[in-house]
Amino acid sequence: MEATVAQTGTEGKTWGGGNKPLGASYGKLMMWFFIASDALTFSAFLAAYGFSRFKFIDSWPIADEVFNHFPFLHGVDAPMYYVALMTFILIFSSVTMVLAVDAGHHMNKKKVTLYMFLTIIGGLVFVGSQAWEWKNFINGTYGAVETRGGQILQFVDTEHERVALADFAKTLPQDRIEHQPSNGVWYDADKQTSASFTVEEITKGFEANPNILVRIQQLDENGKKIVLSREASLAKLKNDAVTTVEGANLTHNEYGPPLFADFFFFITGFHGFHVSMGIILNIIIFFNVLVGTYERRGSYEMVEKVGLYWHFVDLVWVFVFTFFYLV
Repeated sequence: MEATVAQTGTEGKTWGGGNKPLGASYGKLMMWFFIASDALTFSAFLAAYGFSRFKFIDSWPIADEVFNHFPFLHGVDAPMYYVALMTFILIFSSVTMVLAVDAGHHMNKKKVTLYMFLTIIGGLVFVGSQAWEWKNFINGTYGAVETRGGQILQFVDTEHERVALADFAKTLPQDRIEHQPSNGVWYDADKQTSASFTVEEITKGFEANPNILVRIQQLDENGKKIVLSREASLAKLKNDAVTTVEGANLTHNEYGPPLFADFFFFITGFHGFHVSMGIILNIIIFFNVLVGTYERRGSYEMVEKVGLYWHFVDLVWVFVFTFFYLV
């Protein structure tokens, strides 16, 4: 009996959590379990992205050329500036969430309300910025030509700066489908393009502009995309080009391999969904704070629980940002 009591006492002392294992409430533990499972999901997605990028390492798009827009600065090359601003806003919203949790520990309703509000604003700005980034990615900037082998041909000047199709393509009198947002058509069954220019119009304009060259997706020994000579460029256009590509969708994109666009839409969209759900949760908690729900309970633990989720989606974005934009 004494041995049994001693053993039981030892076990009780070792466990020490009672109905709060590890000193955490049931709600906190379940949030940590969810975060752990979701982290594995994002890890799998990013691992798949890394594998695909390694497979197409010689033709993968250069992030500085793809994500180079900034609001209200049309035509200005600002590589990564806006994405960096988005990242700063999301990280700053994590700081305001920490301050809200700390204010909750001190039962300071006024400060919890303020910092929760700032967190919600930061999340809304980030999601809106991500939607704006998607719009530019889908619409494209320069346009390109796709070959029958699925390679992307881009156009540059003699200084190797990108040139848009609209800057040199010649409009020829013929019946074709104009690319309009309302028609919802990219490619029909017989490969007739609905883009702004046909391959023939691009070729004619290319012939009339001797200062334009074709750049392929493969890299040279210096890690730069290969620019063909004038003769090789014209031959590539006449012999291999089959369709025009403007912007990106799940099948074709002007930036490079279709997998790049597929992963971009899926992973950033999946993360954006998580941020949106976090905003909804924060709004619900915010209104509960306003009506004094947690004051009456004597605890702001719900703020801390939703804060754990918010920090998680912020941390995930750091990895997404690194994989897609920096590496």
